[in-house]
Amino acid sequence: MANSFATRLAAALLAACLLTAARAEDEAPQPQPSPSAQAPTGQKGRAGRGEAGPNANASANASTAEQHRLPPDSTTKQSVVLPGRTLAFTATAGSIRVFDDKGEPLADIAYTSYQLDGADRASRPVTFLFNGGPGAASGWLQFGNVGPWRLSFDGDGMASSASPDLIPNADTWLDFTDLVFIDPVGTGYSRFVTTSQDERKRFFSVDGDANAIALVIRRWLEKHNRLLSPKYVVGESYGGIRGPKVVHNLQMQQGVGVRGLILISPVLDFREYSGSSILQYVASLPTMAAVARQAKGPVTRDDLADVERYARSDFLIDLVKGQADTDATTRLADRVASLTGIDQAVSRRLAGRFDIGEFRREFDRKNGKVTGRYDASVEGFDPYPDSSNFHFHDPSSDPLMAPLTSAAVDLTTRKLNWRPDGSYHLLSGSVNKAWDFGHGVSPAESVTQLRQALALDPKLKLLIGHGLFDLATPYFASRIILDQLPAFAGGDRTKLVVYPGGHMFYFRDGAREAFRKEVEALVK
Repeated sequence: MANSFATRLAAALLAACLLTAARAEDEAPQPQPSPSAQAPTGQKGRAGRGEAGPNANASANASTAEQHRLPPDSTTKQSVVLPGRTLAFTATAGSIRVFDDKGEPLADIAYTSYQLDGADRASRPVTFLFNGGPGAASGWLQFGNVGPWRLSFDGDGMASSASPDLIPNADTWLDFTDLVFIDPVGTGYSRFVTTSQDERKRFFSVDGDANAIALVIRRWLEKHNRLLSPKYVVGESYGGIRGPKVVHNLQMQQGVGVRGLILISPVLDFREYSGSSILQYVASLPTMAAVARQAKGPVTRDDLADVERYARSDFLIDLVKGQADTDATTRLADRVASLTGIDQAVSRRLAGRFDIGEFRREFDRKNGKVTGRYDASVEGFDPYPDSSNFHFHDPSSDPLMAPLTSAAVDLTTRKLNWRPDGSYHLLSGSVNKAWDFGHGVSPAESVTQLRQALALDPKLKLLIGHGLFDLATPYFASRIILDQLPAFAGGDRTKLVVYPGGHMFYFRDGAREAFRKEVEALVK
């Protein structure tokens, strides 16, 4: 789930075998990141394999590191009965330890993988999935969309007190690809083992984070003998920043090619959709209009063609003219009021320029309600309807925290038999607060790496899925960005699909089923 600005230092991570247990666990040498601030070199680590002397500091800190180590991987045989088929598969809940260039352990990165039994591993696709935040674990994708089991969000499913019981997921992607869910450090059960504040900061930076995830993907492929498999990467929300950077790092630093990049409700560029940029209003207007129209009946993206045309033309022109042109401002404000259902007087007072928080409160203020940010078609009560300030949470996402967390812990500890100590973090506020988006004139964006990755590999394909009612990462922002890509990235190489729903559009049965078909077509 997306957050604010910037890009700064890139962290270089390595992996080298430090302890006897680590050597027994991983037969292949680990790729060693460069100590530079740019990116890992992709060279094989030599320390700790009898090819170089042991590092004194690593030896001194080994005992402390082991106290924080996650338990050994747990591999179990599982099956799930679905309409028309039964899937038998091997599930592994475990972790991959990453090291610095001196052989000192930095972090244990937790993952959950599902590999279909009886498949040829060389030809069987494998897909790596992560969420965003920063600070979000992969439980949202695993238990809401892709995994062999999911939560049901029908009936009372959108309440904090909803039962966390998992049901077989008829729309799992396991039919056509193996699945690896990755939890970046500080999320899920992933944790630091280093006490170095500098090393911790690198993990919580835009490029350091992406480099670490790319390294973990490479290590998983080596560990499970899957380097020959077709590979796909999936990122949700802030995963739109992570995803292209991870793919490009895999290509250039880890020596791993990727067939497809799948982004779910992504943010690709923070530069134009916040702050004082007028493009933020262009990006969000179709979503606001969709929310207003769905209140009167079902709506699809096709029903918003007139709003998209207006956003690209007269709306943008009047925005550029600015409030110095009173005629343009009044014209714009009245048209926005008509499209969104917001009171005309309020729209004129705000010059037709609604930020997300203002729209959420003003849309149904007469009834004392606010809309969701992640799904603005969902409404909840404003706890302070008479306050001049905003004091409300998100009725479309906050109620999901409890059932998703409980489901993740129960599955991991009981069914998959992996029992780490410490707490599971579905969404970590401390990670989000500590995140370094960079400081300077270039806020975080991944369009640069997306262009580079598509140019480097003409066979790489991109699929982006959005929800119509998502105000956190509006679909039209992605549409604008895709339209700016060079011709070599067009045609059937890139595709945008938009469904009725919110940020987690896959919580709706129809959207989840439709998106699964798009992914299956891409993978096959």
